[in-house]
Amino acid sequence: MIEEQGRVVAVESGAVWVQTQRRSTCSGCVAKNGCGQGLMERLDVRERSGLIRAVSTLQLQVGDAVVLGIEERVLLRGALLVYLFPLLMLLVAASVVAQWSASEPWIIAAGLGGFVIAWGIVRLRSQRAANDPSLQPVVLRAMLAGSSGMQ
Repeated sequence: MIEEQGRVVAVESGAVWVQTQRRSTCSGCVAKNGCGQGLMERLDVRERSGLIRAVSTLQLQVGDAVVLGIEERVLLRGALLVYLFPLLMLLVAASVVAQWSASEPWIIAAGLGGFVIAWGIVRLRSQRAANDPSLQPVVLRAMLAGSSGMQ
């Protein structure tokens, strides 16, 4: 289970909206001086907080510090679907058309077509999965007052 701390900003039936504080690993990275991400971190350019809807059976109030959790398998499957599947579809579509000895513009068009089809599949899948409770973050526990790393 992957855990993250946050603070409740809204309560609804069976769920809460939690604001989390994003943390960067730039301070532990060897390439921090030569990385654009490290520069953005030092300049504090990016938005630092996230708003997440989490399933909860606890009696929580706005302002409560909580620990959220999500299963590793859910995160891994989502990452594979979003990042790897479109890339594979692009390569497969381009390879299939290349096997027919098509010219380069047709191979490029087929690759882009495969990518767009995969993007559509990912979008449909994510819309269907949006309300699946087994794929949602859950509130694991409330934290004692003062023990939160949130500001």
